[in-house]
Amino acid sequence: MDERPSAVDMKVMEPETYFAMVKELLSEGKDVEMTPKGNSMLPFIKGGRDSVVLTMPPKDLEVGDIVLAKVGSRFVMHRVFAIEGEKLTLMGDGNIRGKEHCASDDVIAIVSEIHKENGKKVIPGKAVFWRWIRPLRIFILAIYKRVIL
Repeated sequence: MDERPSAVDMKVMEPETYFAMVKELLSEGKDVEMTPKGNSMLPFIKGGRDSVVLTMPPKDLEVGDIVLAKVGSRFVMHRVFAIEGEKLTLMGDGNIRGKEHCASDDVIAIVSEIHKENGKKVIPGKAVFWRWIRPLRIFILAIYKRVIL
């Protein structure tokens, strides 16, 4: 029996309200599972298909961590690309150029697990090789989107 709510049971809420609830649950020591939207984390997270488990961020984030952060008025789930003191640079794995900047205090959660659409659970790595081949991403992602998606 599928325990997911039907479309009738779902309610739409503003992102600010939703992520405030996520932050509260995390502060109570609970993990939160959510399904991200968008393709900015391809090929590691497929928006609308895969889900992620969010946990409280550690005190010291590391380059390569996947975080949920508030960047200006938006919320993004991207990988930590660089750290300079309390300033973080974030970049989605599916992005070619675009980066965002935020303070470490703007990080709401860290992705501790990725649940793939086939039921497989994956512990996210730091994607060192993926970051290293960044100039080639445009070609790899183009093939990925045409062949796999």
